Amino acid sequence: MNQPPRSFKYYDLIMAAFVCVLLCSNLIGAAKAAQLTLPVFGTVTFGADLFFFPISYIFGDVLTEVYGYGRDRRVVWAGFGALLFAAFMAFVVVHLPPAQNEFMAVYQPQIEAVFGNTWRIVAGSMIAFACGSFVNSYVLAKMKVATQGRFLWARVVGSTVVGQFVDTGLFFLIAFWGIWPHEQLMAVIVSQYLFKTIWEAVMYPATAKAVAFLKRAEGVDHYDRGTDFNPFSIKV
Repeated sequence: MNQPPRSFKYYDLIMAAFVCVLLCSNLIGAAKAAQLTLPVFGTVTFGADLFFFPISYIFGDVLTEVYGYGRDRRVVWAGFGALLFAAFMAFVVVHLPPAQNEFMAVYQPQIEAVFGNTWRIVAGSMIAFACGSFVNSYVLAKMKVATQGRFLWARVVGSTVVGQFVDTGLFFLIAFWGIWPHEQLMAVIVSQYLFKTIWEAVMYPATAKAVAFLKRAEGVDHYDRGTDFNPFSIKV
């Protein structure tokens, strides 16, 4: 007799938070190249989403560690659906004929500049995040089984090192190749990758506390033994 699907207290909230972070970091911050002058490092160029996008990887680590690869996969596809709708909406809004007044004469070129490249950003985000996030989740799930649930810090940081390498490189090459100067593009890729990896390591204590809380609250600690790791499936 088939058992009904198990319900969780916080899974849906984490999914909603993940989708929010994914949309905002890709559509608000990713298109801007920012610069800061730092001691020792000098002038550093980076994408303006740098401080926010890594949060999505923390969600991915928490989801895989607590709920398993299958439920993390469903959350990723939910994010992709939201990005697709955002891209469609941006396309429609940009191409609708503007009202004939002085405000819209100034505003229309601005909205085209901000959202006109949305299709490349979304395409880059989807392809990069599909590869990077599933690699991240796969590595973490396999390491959890191999270590029998020990060394959470190694799983979190190790999966991020691999996943962010794939994600960061693919996203910026797809979204901004031919738009930004090559030297600036490479500088952004390197700085983004290093910062995201370091940021994940710095945030590990918070990640560990979130994992411990959810395992207690949900009464679950999933191990992906015998899991189908096909990224295109939505089965749990």
